[in-house]
Amino acid sequence: MNRHKMISKRILKYVITSFMALSLVFLAACGGGSGSSGSSKKKDTIYLGLVNPPGGFNPINTGDIAGQFAIRVMLDSFLDMTAPLKFQPKLATSIDTTDNQTYTINLNPKAKWTDGKPVTADDVIFTFNLIANPKTETAVGSNLSTLEGLDASGKLTGGATSIPNLKKVDEHTVSFKTKKPVDPNYIKEMIGTKIITMPQHVLKDIKPEDFSKSKYVQAPDVTNGPYKFVTYNKNTYIQYKANNSYYLGKPKTPKFFIKIMQAPNLLSELQAGTIQANASGGIGNLPFQDVDSAKKLKNVTTEIHPQIGFQTMQYNTKTLPNAKIRQALAYAIDRQQIVDKLLKGNGEIVDGPYTSQSPYLDKSTNVIKYDPKKAKQMLKDAGWDFNKTLNFVVPIGNKVREQSADIIVQNFKAIGVKVKETTYDFPTIMQKGAAGDFDLLLIGFTFNLDPDVSALYGPTGAYNFMKYENKEATKLIADGKAEPDSAKRKVIYNKLQAIWEKDMPVITLYSDNEVVVKSKDLAYGGASAYWPGTVANFQKWAYK
Repeated sequence: MNRHKMISKRILKYVITSFMALSLVFLAACGGGSGSSGSSKKKDTIYLGLVNPPGGFNPINTGDIAGQFAIRVMLDSFLDMTAPLKFQPKLATSIDTTDNQTYTINLNPKAKWTDGKPVTADDVIFTFNLIANPKTETAVGSNLSTLEGLDASGKLTGGATSIPNLKKVDEHTVSFKTKKPVDPNYIKEMIGTKIITMPQHVLKDIKPEDFSKSKYVQAPDVTNGPYKFVTYNKNTYIQYKANNSYYLGKPKTPKFFIKIMQAPNLLSELQAGTIQANASGGIGNLPFQDVDSAKKLKNVTTEIHPQIGFQTMQYNTKTLPNAKIRQALAYAIDRQQIVDKLLKGNGEIVDGPYTSQSPYLDKSTNVIKYDPKKAKQMLKDAGWDFNKTLNFVVPIGNKVREQSADIIVQNFKAIGVKVKETTYDFPTIMQKGAAGDFDLLLIGFTFNLDPDVSALYGPTGAYNFMKYENKEATKLIADGKAEPDSAKRKVIYNKLQAIWEKDMPVITLYSDNEVVVKSKDLAYGGASAYWPGTVANFQKWAYK
């Protein structure tokens, strides 16, 4: 090669290198490149990372937190709880009472459905009666069970077709009556923040028994929240667009995406700016082994908060009817190893449905200690067949939960208990749970600050996959709901915790702290320290 050509090539190489360097500077100035929040892209879209796909979009029969979260983007509750027992108006300006028994829901007169029609008292009454109809499949029936005329599962009895004393005061006011005086905070949380109103004019002709199969629950097309549903690409993403006529103000960001991914992918997507935040409530937690790396990223903030959610292992009491056997299996599980090894200490062991964040936790109950020797002896004393193989069902998506299943399997193997572990996506888990197609089932919950957990322990509870029933406990659950005095309620729930510890229909494994990560490019948005408050102001989520 001659000298002229060599010089020419060097000049060309220099020009290309200089151009690339200038391009990188330009991209960095525009916010692109690794570690940016993707601001080189359009700032008209916020992406949120989720690890569990939604179980559905049925406003009254979606039992999983991921599905409930997805619904709250497009359909409003009456109130939001932004901090423990601090309620913020939403679809209702207030829920009032003078005697703790007759309650009034005052709707925001500006609230409209996305087809332009106003949200009215008729919509509320239609929704309540649809939930209470015995033919309707619902996960929120127990939330209405304190109302007059409804049984413990929130259903009408004796052939009644409507809830007595549920009245339309005017176009924007509804009143209802409870069987006995009830703690107002119970009503505000269990009805105010949990019941989602639906459009009567759109759904009135659908038979109650057909509602769960209707087109509306597949793709809600008339809603009242800050965003409108666009499409769901199964197990991949949910797409929304702004409801520009939203009664609480036009959303500041035109598009909203929930991206569904495996938990180990959250960190790389946050770093690349392809998501701006992770979801909270146990459905978008960053793996704890990634926390230190997240804290080192310059484009995000990372916080850790305790929470009221917890992970459980449910026993099928039909296939494992002996409480002594269920207790023995609990003693075999090394929960401290899960907290130390998998959570890196970012969590706590908890016995029963109340974490340290709950004022109703009875700290005097005996914590189940890891004791494999005792577990094996208890199994022998109870006549356990060591040739039996347990069907252990585990949901995918939450990496810590998946890894905790591996520890549990090894713990059982160490005492001679055979286990067959099978994994499924979360919608399938819900189906298998409802069908009782398991011996052991891992599943997590984030219920309420209120101590009522009848949805888990009640005989007709939506999450009582254990098929557990104890008559004394059932009565105490009803008493706890109906008691308006918080001190007396605590006594009732202390008794319940003692019963549940003895019966052991479910063992709570641990409560893992929330890892909240969000882009510094967000002016507002992402998970809050108290995660139910995260859904309070979706319309305000925006870039700087």
